[in-house]
Amino acid sequence: MLAMVLDRSPGKLRPAELPDPEPGPGELLIRVSACGVCRTDLHILDGELERPALPLVPGHQIVGTVEAVGAGTPSGGPDVGTDGQPFVGPRFVVGDRVGVPWLGWACGRCRYCRTGRENLCPSARFTGYTLDGGYAERTVADQRFCFPLPAGIDDLHAAPLLCAGMIGYRALRIAVEGAVGDRIGFFGFGSAAHILCQVAVGERLRVFAFTRPGDRAGQEFARELGAEWAGSSEQAPPEPLDAAIVFAPVGELMLTALRASAPGARIVSAGIHMTDIPSFPYAELWEERSLHSVANLTRRDGEELLELAARHGVRTRVEPLPLTAAGEALEKLRRGVEGSLALDLRAA
Repeated sequence: MLAMVLDRSPGKLRPAELPDPEPGPGELLIRVSACGVCRTDLHILDGELERPALPLVPGHQIVGTVEAVGAGTPSGGPDVGTDGQPFVGPRFVVGDRVGVPWLGWACGRCRYCRTGRENLCPSARFTGYTLDGGYAERTVADQRFCFPLPAGIDDLHAAPLLCAGMIGYRALRIAVEGAVGDRIGFFGFGSAAHILCQVAVGERLRVFAFTRPGDRAGQEFARELGAEWAGSSEQAPPEPLDAAIVFAPVGELMLTALRASAPGARIVSAGIHMTDIPSFPYAELWEERSLHSVANLTRRDGEELLELAARHGVRTRVEPLPLTAAGEALEKLRRGVEGSLALDLRAA
């Protein structure tokens, strides 16, 4: 099979012919039809995330079709689904359409897994980072961590939901938990924000979008998706924010959001990597404001996001590129894009 491989980090991708992977017990062999391109992939290439499993096939927003199911019961990992019920038999069969997210495996036994926080499992494995991912014609994945996808969203447009959507949703849920108002700010309006804007508007939140200075196209895009106000990150919003999510990996923006917030606001970083947050006076944090981070996702986050995406008719904007253009896609992402990028393998 054709795959894009990273041999060292920092490094660049190279095309390679690899043997088709073999599904182990409880794993699915998946023919990849689309794989979203995520800023996390860029952090891995640039060496900002340590200890990837090299050589590595990146990619963790995978949509594809089940070609085979590994025989037997997987060793380790959770014995139950997010509803607390034991798994009985295979979750998927040959021909099913599935989505594969960033979280690829968790132990199911540690104190985090036992309390619904499998995203913090110290033994967790991650698709396209410590497990081979979807920048390839085929991949394998633990069926317990795969999702059935809404029928109304095609493969290419479903791909960004698997990380940008799911981890963005976790950030949204944490940001608005306990909020005393409905004004939420999004700092950085890329793949995740364009999905979460639609979810937030559907949930009757008022969205205030902040883009790079001068990015009028991005601001107009945000307004098209329902943002009440859109402007530069250098501008103050017309009203103080009750909550905010910082999608851009820029630590200074955490303080920008904090300074634009009302008492009691929660400011959440949605990224896996961010530049350092500068020091700041305690007075800016006072009045029960808080800074939070988000780590990974749980399967419950994924299930809830997919249900909300279907309920609110979320539509992703996706620019498709061929598998061999994965390196080019990452460089486009570095420069900034409206919406999402995805590798389209449907004709492969």
